[in-house]
Amino acid sequence: MEEEELECPNSSSEKRYFPESLDSSEGDEEGILACEDLELNPFDGLPYSSRYYKLLKEREDLPIWKEKYSFMENLLQSQIVIVSGDAKCGKSSQVPQWCAEYCLSIHYQHGGVVCTQVHKQTVVQLALRVADEMDVNIGHEVGYMIPFENCCTSETILRYCTDDMLQREMMSSPFLGSYGVIILDDIHERSIATDVLLGLLKDVLLARPELKLIINSSPHLISKLSSYYGNVPLIEVKNKHPVEVVYLSGAQKESFESILRLIFEIHHSGEKGDIVVFLACEQDIEKAYEIICQEGSNLNPDLGELVVVPLYPKEKCALFKPNDETEKRCQVYQRRVVLTASSGESLIWSNTVKFVIDVGVERRKVYNPRIRANSLVMQPISQSQAEIRKQILGSSSSGKLFCLYSEEFASEDMRPLKPAEMQEANLTSMVLFMKRIDIAGLGHCDFMNRPAPESLMQALEDLDYLAALDNDGNLSEFGIIMSEFPLDPQLSKSILASCEFDCVDEMLTIAAMVTAPHCFSHLPRGAEEAASSCWKTFLHPEGDHFTLINVYRAYQDMALNSTSEHCVEKWCHDYFLNCSALRMADVIRAELLEIIKRIELPYTEPAFGSKENTLNIRKALLSGYFMQIARDVDGSGNYLMLTHKQVAQLHPLSCYSVAKKMPEWVLFHKFSISDNNYIRIASEISPELFMQLAPQYYFSNLPPSESKDILQQVMDHLSPISTMKKEQKMCEKCPETTEQRCTVQ
Repeated sequence: MEEEELECPNSSSEKRYFPESLDSSEGDEEGILACEDLELNPFDGLPYSSRYYKLLKEREDLPIWKEKYSFMENLLQSQIVIVSGDAKCGKSSQVPQWCAEYCLSIHYQHGGVVCTQVHKQTVVQLALRVADEMDVNIGHEVGYMIPFENCCTSETILRYCTDDMLQREMMSSPFLGSYGVIILDDIHERSIATDVLLGLLKDVLLARPELKLIINSSPHLISKLSSYYGNVPLIEVKNKHPVEVVYLSGAQKESFESILRLIFEIHHSGEKGDIVVFLACEQDIEKAYEIICQEGSNLNPDLGELVVVPLYPKEKCALFKPNDETEKRCQVYQRRVVLTASSGESLIWSNTVKFVIDVGVERRKVYNPRIRANSLVMQPISQSQAEIRKQILGSSSSGKLFCLYSEEFASEDMRPLKPAEMQEANLTSMVLFMKRIDIAGLGHCDFMNRPAPESLMQALEDLDYLAALDNDGNLSEFGIIMSEFPLDPQLSKSILASCEFDCVDEMLTIAAMVTAPHCFSHLPRGAEEAASSCWKTFLHPEGDHFTLINVYRAYQDMALNSTSEHCVEKWCHDYFLNCSALRMADVIRAELLEIIKRIELPYTEPAFGSKENTLNIRKALLSGYFMQIARDVDGSGNYLMLTHKQVAQLHPLSCYSVAKKMPEWVLFHKFSISDNNYIRIASEISPELFMQLAPQYYFSNLPPSESKDILQQVMDHLSPISTMKKEQKMCEKCPETTEQRCTVQ
């Protein structure tokens, strides 16, 4: 008999095959009898495949499996359940499946299951894994939602999503009525979105007694969670890791030399297994990559070459989804050396890692509300982060962790828990969301860690400057529309302004390009000159924002005229462009355009290249980014920020740096206080344009400086009519005196 297939519901392309036992030569009747004896999957009504039973045995070996009965009992009797366990205990994959079984048992009368994660790579990995274990199709019974990608249908039973996606869902459905069980995972990461959800769900649980909340966390945070939620059931999963820990005190001062020595000693020992090296920052990854590649080329070929895999912040899934070239190399060579500066969560699913080298420090972004800028600060990692890095070796019977610090450093200098992001980040986007939620009556939020009052005041002040708030402090019509965009409020305001200045098409491209990962590739050693020559073809004399439009338009032209995806990838490779980043920009732009159409904002045809269009783009950018202006104070490229006294330089890749022609005034997209103090993505503006578009009360609150004096002179020379119009708009927006407002420090 021919191999028989069943078509999966809601799918025209994916098929599920009967096991080989059904391929019987005894006739159709015996095949039907065999089919009747098969156990059916209750989630899709199809017979289980042989792979399901194979994976079931693996699931039963997970440490958390012993707690299934206890968990299900507590789930039935309680509204909140906390699950405590290490990274490899199985809580992120098994608990959501058990919750799906619970929802199935009550016929989904209260909705399905949603499980949040902090990292989007983890979301996709878990959804694929769980769909495989449940023996269902990804995108149907099990799906995932990450920013700018939705792999779910209305029939999806179990959804994995990033925490910020569930937070955004609350804007349209404040009480999350589509779900009967909500699982908050990765709580110990302390992201802003997770902390907001923890607070808001307290009120949602009171309004919906039938809703269940499951909190998955590492053991370090349990005491804090218990005091936050009160006396709720706790499931503790015990999982011992047979890991040998070697402390190398004094190695931290010579970290690169120590790392190299350890890598080559491990490689010469002949012990099998991949190596993961945790470094402090992206710059250290690049430096280590160069050194290891250079030194590795001199190794004895009989040992096999080292395959160095740099995992940059927005490419954390590279270990699990290598490109074809890496795949081929890994089949030939013996060992991978993975360089990363991430928390380690993205490496949990790997079972090939046998050695971990940890420098014990990280470069963190800490936002300073007084100067509206991030500082890159070198700090020790927390004890909980160190433990997660150790847990990567959890499935290895002979794993080794090399700590480039002493035990005293671990116990005395490392904090027990990772700092909450809410206490170190810009809160403007969060406050905009909370103002939007306040419309639904959920404005009060009991945060686990209260944000600093100064950060909240700065966020409110910025939203006021952006015209997102009315005179009562509630969201204005502008603010409501701004909250519809999954972007930074300044970028959302620029898009709204582009509707007025007839440059929506170009502004959407800029928004997509600055939101996606960096479009220029990380350069291999010795390729700097060739890459610079290629990139010059995209440079635009009007500024870096215009250069990004050039890159995107060139990519679009290539994609439209190419016969295959391979041609596009080759073109990107030849021009040292990041193809995956450009694909992401394409997806982001399409979603932003969809939002523009959905809320019926005006959209004009592109006119890129004309003088009028160039001026309009500058106006749109200034409408959102008037708080990010700098002036070249000495004519040699030393830019002083308008809001504070930090001095910075344009990034070497800026079109102005390449042309060696520095404009006096620039609007910039990014600036962080670090070793280099680079301004990234800058475009020239005129002081006259700034004074026409920046709110008058923002200008009044600027600290005294030579730059402010110059701008004051520009304003004095503006026509009285334009000044009167500006003052009239200011009075309509802000009837109170400027002395009553918080001054910019």
